[in-house]
Amino acid sequence: MAEPTPLSPEDILVDRSDATVAVVTLNRPKRRNAMSLAMWQELGRIFERLGEEREVRAIILTGAGGGFCAGADISEFEAVRKTVADGHAYEAANDACLNAIGACPKATIAAVSGPCYGGGAGIALSCDFRVADPTAYFAIPAARLSNVYGIDETRVLVEAAGVAVAKEVLFAGRRYDVDEAHRVGLATHRTDDDAMNGARALAASMANSAPLTIKGAKLVIEAVARAETDKRQAAILAVGDEAMASADYKEGVAAFAAKRDPVFRGE
Repeated sequence: MAEPTPLSPEDILVDRSDATVAVVTLNRPKRRNAMSLAMWQELGRIFERLGEEREVRAIILTGAGGGFCAGADISEFEAVRKTVADGHAYEAANDACLNAIGACPKATIAAVSGPCYGGGAGIALSCDFRVADPTAYFAIPAARLSNVYGIDETRVLVEAAGVAVAKEVLFAGRRYDVDEAHRVGLATHRTDDDAMNGARALAASMANSAPLTIKGAKLVIEAVARAETDKRQAAILAVGDEAMASADYKEGVAAFAAKRDPVFRGE
């Protein structure tokens, strides 16, 4: 009988060698970095923790062994999705992970090489940016598994690519190479270099930006995109007030007056 896959400390690696850019690596290359239930749960927790670290400016998410992520680890479905109730619990863990990535107040960048399939595409689409290199290809083969994508997974797809493309992606389940993926919005950036190098360059372009601006902009943009400005008005006002009252705001004004680069600390 199939058993749930236990989480290994090596399944997801977090590199903090750069104080301002955290690199999170899905590290199951022999399974093309397929996500176990335990990995869904842990990845969300990692993004929540990194989101609370003041010195972190950006988070890059990538996969080991030349592939981003082949999606959910179907080999454990007999154990973790055997019943409808099991399926609901599994989808809740999946959604919690995607929502944790989407809610992270840092700039989040998926560095995509090789396969970005199914749930792996959902992870990438939950990031602010997706930098794809020439080896990258995207697909969501739900129609080949008789699986219906839930609200959160579908929402990030629609937000990235629009309604018509989302329908084609889910109806056909076909593969999109890097050029087509970039054209339709599955990838936000296409690079001829390695995806990690492209992601690091994108992160570097934001390194001197005010962290509270990024935090606030993410919240406001998401509220506008989802027509939730009334629902989130209190949170929007709070994040604006936080920025206005911050030492960083004072530093920004002083730096502008002195015609020098500001030094922001996220406080």
